[in-house]
Amino acid sequence: MEAILLVGGQGSRLRPLTISTPKPLLPTAGVAFLAHQLARARAAGVERIVFATSYRAEMFEAAFGSHAHGVELVYVSEDEPLGTGGAIRNASRELTCGPDEPVLILNGDILSGHDVRSQVKVHEEAGAAVTLHLTTVDDPSRFGCVPTDGAGRVTAFLEKTSHPVTNQINAGCYVFRRSAIDTIAEGEVVSVERETFPSLIASGSVVMGHVEAGYWLDVGTPEAFVRGSCDLVLGRLESAAMPGDPGERLALDGSRVSPGAVVRGGTAVGRGATVEAGATVIGSVLLDDAFVAEGATVRDSVLSRGARVGPGAVLDGVILGDGAVVGPGNELRGGLRVWPGIELPPTAVRFSTDT
Repeated sequence: MEAILLVGGQGSRLRPLTISTPKPLLPTAGVAFLAHQLARARAAGVERIVFATSYRAEMFEAAFGSHAHGVELVYVSEDEPLGTGGAIRNASRELTCGPDEPVLILNGDILSGHDVRSQVKVHEEAGAAVTLHLTTVDDPSRFGCVPTDGAGRVTAFLEKTSHPVTNQINAGCYVFRRSAIDTIAEGEVVSVERETFPSLIASGSVVMGHVEAGYWLDVGTPEAFVRGSCDLVLGRLESAAMPGDPGERLALDGSRVSPGAVVRGGTAVGRGATVEAGATVIGSVLLDDAFVAEGATVRDSVLSRGARVGPGAVLDGVILGDGAVVGPGNELRGGLRVWPGIELPPTAVRFSTDT
């Protein structure tokens, strides 16, 4: 089976992490986020993947080459962003399968444990044009919802509403019949959610919903990115791409965690990163060469490459860009983001403001 992997977005919600690195390549539980998707795709029977790239396109091939995790990889770039549908149509020129074959479409910012093989089986048994993975949420009013009939056929795509008719939402993984992709306009900006799927339903084509409410997470925000990495480290979602066994922390080769430090909650500690004695790091992501000094506390935060936290400083829900420095005694909380290279002097207390 072939797949198209949508990785063209700029990841603006994750800045400053994505200033130098596309969102799908951010280290997540010790490896690039896409490594987890490639491993799951291979386990589902995918043998060849076309990357639909745009932002920093050259970095994807540099990261993965022509083969990774047992999958052949091909790369297609867009000169201008074409939306989800346009990206799928643009990438489809590199597909080799026949018109009736299934093509798996994966989003480069979704972490999911759903059964892809079961989704493909539903698709083939129904003779569908498209089959969507749908998940259920406690508060569907925050999402557009996707109702289905008794046979599992999608009946509509509804916008956000305070009175949703179902708790089923689009989970961002699709199986297209190859010929259905060809119905998408070539070279135009197209949204599958707002245009392609509603059009197929209106035309009478079979659009199926595969409802599965297992692990699912959109990692497009800093909070979700941290949570996804921690969940993988803790083993809440299995991944063959993990570079170590599940546990309270993942310390990569070359990292240094003092025996007198507390590091837990699914924290990942990158190569060359250091956590000194007396420091506490809980539920966080420390990228390569990050440094946490003695007595500092880091919780639910990301320290980018070479970022440093001084003695006694407190970070709670904070993003530090590459090389950012937080001086001793600072207390940073509530979603604050410190841009690359910024140095905060000692005892400057800041809350919830970009710096």
